Amino acid sequence: MKIYVDADACPVKQEVERVATRNKLEVFLVSNGGVRPSLNPLIQSIFVSADADAADKWIVDHGDINDLVITSDIILADNCIKKGMRVLKPNGEELNSANIGNSLALRDLSSDLRASNPFLQGSGKVFSKQDRIRFLDNFEKIVRLLKKRKS
Repeated sequence: MKIYVDADACPVKQEVERVATRNKLEVFLVSNGGVRPSLNPLIQSIFVSADADAADKWIVDHGDINDLVITSDIILADNCIKKGMRVLKPNGEELNSANIGNSLALRDLSSDLRASNPFLQGSGKVFSKQDRIRFLDNFEKIVRLLKKRKS
């Protein structure tokens, strides 16, 4: 089991590193730069080109069934789920085959609404302490489940 983090705007990188270290799991922080490399030998920083979706493509190409992806990117999540990977958003919500369709539809609707009304730009939800707590709780549960499944 490996963990892939869509790291450019991920607010839970430290939490991922802490849990991964405790569980001796390999982590790939994938970004197009701007992320400080970790000295932790379990954490690998992968720097991809600045091309659109280069980090997403790298994660999908290298991830495998039962790996875990941390991302807020719904399109990346959809591609990972299709490949059999588990997906967790930084707010602790797990995306899976049962709920990804609704997430894709909501993403498209929100995009259309923002395009039609410039005053809706930047009106996203703020990342909260509760989001961080929910993330850690669900992250631990998924790690335990995947490790159990592997053994």
